[in-house]
Amino acid sequence: MHRIEMAGHLIRRLHQQSTQVFQAQTQAAGFDLTSVQFAALDAIDQQPGIDQATLAATIVFDRATIGGVIDRLEHKGLVRRVVSEQDRRARRLHLTHAAKQLLAASRPVVEALQTDILAQLSAAERAAFLALAHKALGLVSSRA
Repeated sequence: MHRIEMAGHLIRRLHQQSTQVFQAQTQAAGFDLTSVQFAALDAIDQQPGIDQATLAATIVFDRATIGGVIDRLEHKGLVRRVVSEQDRRARRLHLTHAAKQLLAASRPVVEALQTDILAQLSAAERAAFLALAHKALGLVSSRA
């Protein structure tokens, strides 16, 4: 089997394309934000006070490296860590006012670039791709 026929190879290429489109368009819009940082901020916004381990699971990111992501977001003044009252070892994550402003400004850019990630596909093909990706990952489609 040639690599161009291998799902893993194509998925890796799509990931590269997705990352490149995200970086190019968010930087062009003036945002200093990676796709993982955006996902983390979005998840914290949806679940204020989430702990790092749950955040890692929520955005399907490695627990060992989520700390570095949070360190960078904290350094940028976007996230506050608060010691949990229930478990002194856990840190609860909260967005700063600057993070909320950044999310409000960047969300439309991130939503708009989704079409560009799969620019070679028609709208119907993009919908089919998303449905198949949800199925392949064992997720329930939000469009169902």
